[in-house]
Amino acid sequence: MLAAEGEPNPVLPHTSEIILGLVAFLLLLFVLWKFAVPRFEAAYKERSEKIEGGIKKAEIAQAEAEKALQTYTAQLAEARAESARIRDDARLEAEQIKEELRVQAQEEAARIVAQGQAQLEAQRAQIVAELRADLGRTAVELASRIVGESLEDQARRSGTVDRFLDELDAVSAPANN
Repeated sequence: MLAAEGEPNPVLPHTSEIILGLVAFLLLLFVLWKFAVPRFEAAYKERSEKIEGGIKKAEIAQAEAEKALQTYTAQLAEARAESARIRDDARLEAEQIKEELRVQAQEEAARIVAQGQAQLEAQRAQIVAELRADLGRTAVELASRIVGESLEDQARRSGTVDRFLDELDAVSAPANN
């Protein structure tokens, strides 16, 4: 099935169509190359710059975050050290206060004991004075009964009683030592 010589081949277009198609294609290629490709290149370049800028910004942000993390870590360590120092100072101060309170308590106890001893000494002296007076009256009364005369004269009684008590103290002092 060969095509007749005069008939155009349906598979092969006419030469003028091929030339016209080639010129149109070259014209289209020129227009695309002149207008579209530079815009695509500019858009590509702009996108590349944005991506690279974003990467640089991300790197800068990451570096700043690392720096902030280091600063935070240093501040945290410093705060922990400060807290430990404050805690140690508080313990030391508590020990000092405890020691001061113990010393104050001991001083107060010593003062109370001394006051109690002084009070006991005063009561003892009062009791001794009362006993001396009572003993003096009893001795004068007994002596009056023994002697058979009245020793109620105040001057004689006080001299006799004082002499008796002094002798009694002299005798009891070496025995107490």
